[in-house]
Amino acid sequence: MGILDRIAEIEAEMNRTQKNKATEHHLGLLKARIAKLRAQLIADSETTGPKGEGFEVSKAGDARVVMIGFPSVGKSTLLTSMTKTESNSASYEFTTLTCIPGVLEYSGSRIQLLDLPGIIEGAAQGKGRGKQVIAVARTADLVLMMLDCTKGEKQKELLTKELESCGIRLNQKPPNIYYKPKKAGGVSFNATCKLTKVDERMVKMVLHEYKIHHAEILFREDCTTEQLIDVIVGNRVYLNCLYCYNKIDLVSLEECSRLAHLPHSVVASSALKLNFPYLKDMIWEYLALVRVYTKKKGQFPDLSEPLVLRGGCTVRDACAALHRTLADQVKSALVWGTSTKHDPQKVGLAHLLEDEDVLQVIKK
Repeated sequence: MGILDRIAEIEAEMNRTQKNKATEHHLGLLKARIAKLRAQLIADSETTGPKGEGFEVSKAGDARVVMIGFPSVGKSTLLTSMTKTESNSASYEFTTLTCIPGVLEYSGSRIQLLDLPGIIEGAAQGKGRGKQVIAVARTADLVLMMLDCTKGEKQKELLTKELESCGIRLNQKPPNIYYKPKKAGGVSFNATCKLTKVDERMVKMVLHEYKIHHAEILFREDCTTEQLIDVIVGNRVYLNCLYCYNKIDLVSLEECSRLAHLPHSVVASSALKLNFPYLKDMIWEYLALVRVYTKKKGQFPDLSEPLVLRGGCTVRDACAALHRTLADQVKSALVWGTSTKHDPQKVGLAHLLEDEDVLQVIKK
């Protein structure tokens, strides 16, 4: 029996099993077995699959956004409309057969926008070019999921399932669980909060399924069995995702309004270039980038080329972006902007910067 057959068999057993207090441990064990088989399936396909068919696209710009969606949802048209890159588009499926990069210029930043081939159901198991598409998605800073307005909910559910099968978690935070394997001493289990979804017996059963008999584990929040498995496996990627419902010119105003008010969602029409300014604003917001303007003593700030850094950046990060050895030469810094209590404020290297701050470095 192949891996796919075993996964299907376990899923069928889970569907047959009634969900209640008496069966929760059995269901948790089945979930662990499915996660283990899926990981094995991915590993087998990576070692036995054909070589040289990946999408080798170097990271460029200040951030990377990948467009993922089913064939003919308007990814290529959107790329052509929002960047200076020409991507072939047509009324038939699978027009795009490889990864096509473009650059979206916004507020002084350069954002790499990737048009990936359309994926189909079963992409996580290697159907179509799903493996390569999902591999590129793991390197992204933001996933822009392109959906057809007329069948968006079904497409969203299927795409989310495919990405989750390959260890990509959308709009989720990593579980707050401390986990450390040990060489001896058995399993040490503790929790700082009340657990309603798992218990000590469940945790030990899942660890045993992964042949882990000595470990220290501490729950800092009420997590599920799936989140526990994610922590044990350790190769999950947590990405922000923006759902773009395309082709809004094909639906009513009421349906368009409903879709626009869904969480993490924006509506647009790539063919008619509708709502593009708001879409760009949302991409910028979800990337959470920070622009820092530099100035020399006695001069005005340089507003033409800001430093574009990740959210949560410090003065040290800004110095490293200017030159890799600059931080070692810094005595202090003056900062103007929303991150300070007064303008200017004298700060150290650990000071957190916010969007559109102005920075002046004082050397030793």
